[in-house]
Amino acid sequence: MAPSVRLSPAARSLFDEPLAIAVQGLGPRQQVTLRTSLRDETGELFQASARYQAGDDGQLDLARCPALPGGSFCGLEPMGLLWALQPQKPFWRLIKRDVQSPFLLQLEVLEGHGERPGRLLAQAQHERAFLRDGVRRVPVREGRIRATLFLPPGDGPFPGIIDLYGTGGGLPEYRACLLANHGFAVLALAFYSYEDLPKGMKEFHLEYFEEAVNYMLQHTQVKGPGIGLLGHSKGGDLCISMASFLKGITATALINGSVANVGAVLHYKDITIPPLGINPKRVKVSKSGIADIIDALNNPLEGPDQQSFIPLEKAECCFLFIVGKDDHNWKSEFFAVEGSKRLQAHGKEKPEIVCYPGAGHYIEPPFFPMCAASMHLLFGKPVMWGGEPKAHCEAQIDAWQQIQAFFRKHLTGKPSGASSKL
Repeated sequence: MAPSVRLSPAARSLFDEPLAIAVQGLGPRQQVTLRTSLRDETGELFQASARYQAGDDGQLDLARCPALPGGSFCGLEPMGLLWALQPQKPFWRLIKRDVQSPFLLQLEVLEGHGERPGRLLAQAQHERAFLRDGVRRVPVREGRIRATLFLPPGDGPFPGIIDLYGTGGGLPEYRACLLANHGFAVLALAFYSYEDLPKGMKEFHLEYFEEAVNYMLQHTQVKGPGIGLLGHSKGGDLCISMASFLKGITATALINGSVANVGAVLHYKDITIPPLGINPKRVKVSKSGIADIIDALNNPLEGPDQQSFIPLEKAECCFLFIVGKDDHNWKSEFFAVEGSKRLQAHGKEKPEIVCYPGAGHYIEPPFFPMCAASMHLLFGKPVMWGGEPKAHCEAQIDAWQQIQAFFRKHLTGKPSGASSKL
């Protein structure tokens, strides 16, 4: 019997779902190397490999068989060949631009454990998709709003969420559509560097975001009376500002966000919040040219920088802070703790704070490979984001459950069975 790869699901799975990988038809205790490859939409190659030994029966099941030392990972890691994918081009991050097409994963079984790959014994292809069948993708160009709305299958109405990314700009849709697969109406909202929106991050007007909130509140497919906000990095402090000043927000979840306004002046009506000060002298650059910017921002508790602290005590919503304890972009845990102190000092409910040791800045949906360092648009050089790959991967799986449970609880009133596994 010739060796063959067995995948479950066989041909196609959603990107945030696990994929079971097994090889059959090998010789008893045969040594093989498994290699995965994936090209992003720009053609850049990501690869991972691991060394295995088949059982006495010639079977190799990644759920039961640990990887041996010498590959991209070792130990019992059924999804290691996905989360350990690394770009062949330095400082490159895996991003999905067109959610309507899947990523194509190539899997190869190679003979032996040599430094050079051995003979090809078997191979398989698998599609990692972003849109579940029946999820509708609706481009939104209403007034000034530049966004994409994802609606789950069925009649609705559905709990509504606005999703914001960070300083990368543009209109990333992949997290919003993966979340819509789980039953939420999610608006991926662009706020700069997209179509006719401002090109740079100099100033933001909260009225733009208010338009998006009102669009969701008035949508027939969105279940009221309030909506949720989900923001990562700069998107996190924008979500806190929205929750602090705008009506109709019930729940706000932040992934490595800041409680101070960062990077741009924020205006709302007659209120102006200046950005937190930055001291470039506190940036450390390694021999390899990678910057560590964790100490660059000033402390929002001191001097004139206190004016940058967002008045989140004005918010009428519940908060969830997702924190990577090894975030090197900024001090996410400090921000979460100070936000919690501020809320409680004003008699508000204590926010949920979920901290993940070994997780870096880019806590993405499950199975996105960890990005240790990439170009930072504002600093103009590669910066380190932090994180240890295995711990970071586990954090992404758990955080995804925490976020969904938080929104289900506060937007539908139904408690969900998610509990932290860390």
